[in-house]
Amino acid sequence: MATPTTAELAAIVETEQDRMVDVRRTLHRRPELSFVENATTSLIDEHAAAIGLTKGFCPTDTGAVWTLDGGRPGRTVLIRADIDALPIIETAPIDFASEVEGVMHACGHDAHTAQLLGAASALAARAEDLPGRYVFLFQPAEEALGGAIAMIDGGVLDGLGVEAVVGCHVASIAPTGLIGIKPGIAMSDSRKITIEASGVGGHGALYTGGADPIVAIALVATRLGSVIEGLELEGSHCACSAGILAAGTAPNVIPSHAHLEGTLRVFTQSHLDIVVSRIDDLLVEVAEESGCTLRVAYGEHAPAVVNDAGAAEVVRQTAAELLGESGVFAMPPTSPSDDVSEFLERIPGAYFFVGAGLADGSSGGHHNPGFAIDEACMPIAATVLASSAISLATPRA
Repeated sequence: MATPTTAELAAIVETEQDRMVDVRRTLHRRPELSFVENATTSLIDEHAAAIGLTKGFCPTDTGAVWTLDGGRPGRTVLIRADIDALPIIETAPIDFASEVEGVMHACGHDAHTAQLLGAASALAARAEDLPGRYVFLFQPAEEALGGAIAMIDGGVLDGLGVEAVVGCHVASIAPTGLIGIKPGIAMSDSRKITIEASGVGGHGALYTGGADPIVAIALVATRLGSVIEGLELEGSHCACSAGILAAGTAPNVIPSHAHLEGTLRVFTQSHLDIVVSRIDDLLVEVAEESGCTLRVAYGEHAPAVVNDAGAAEVVRQTAAELLGESGVFAMPPTSPSDDVSEFLERIPGAYFFVGAGLADGSSGGHHNPGFAIDEACMPIAATVLASSAISLATPRA
């Protein structure tokens, strides 16, 4: 029994390419938001059962866990993909666009799901030749920064003996045929930030210019960028931005309350300590200017993605076998986040990026209504996932 090479796995994955495309497009037409990925879960279960995987324990109502035992002793490796979509109206000119009003796969999680199923199919085809055990984890609610911790707190890892984790994310900003991998801090720590402004409400015609919470929250929104000035890691900047501003019930009423929600992205604890202090100072400043009372709360959180150096090197070598050394680059830290970090905090592993940009440059950015990918990235991702998992499952000398 010879362990399949990266090239042999690539050949198997190639036979799965049409099915991966079909899966991805089916999911793209019918996207589902965090924690309600019911049809997505059913599709995963149907496919996984058909290729002979064993159903595992999944503590969340959506998402799925399936396993495959190799024919030889080895280590247990978890391969993770996220499955949820975003509340965005799609504008990309594709014939399989979202059919769900106001919801789209604007970050590639439909491709992630299809890629992991493709990798699972390739591994299942050579199960007797594989070392170790493989856990295929399809995680809900990455976009809500709650899916990973909900699975972990629910006991998804209990009794599995997982010794390594691997996963990947498509990147519309990089051309197809490239893999990005970085040891150490690869993605930011992210947390939700909520700021409330309270003032004096009343009739719009009688407003005298004091304690208007709309003015206060607008001042905060325009100055949020200042709290991360000068904070970076290896040339990558921290970020703090507003995504929701809410206030008022009628055009002729000055509200007594206004509300801002956004995200804060930092790379280190030192960054976080500085930013929290700066936000406190900003709210004091705005309160003095506006006459309003302001307070801040920090919500859902995902720690920074930190790749194990050994696992990252496994991915780099595997990608180089498939694409050549020129097809692999050492990516800088990136300010977007991913709650795969919850798994990587507990188990050493690596999370890498797969170039997926359309050749004509029309892909659109992540979380953008025009987001689109080159589906030729999917067999690359599936092959690197499968081959890296085998290397990580191989017993250490």
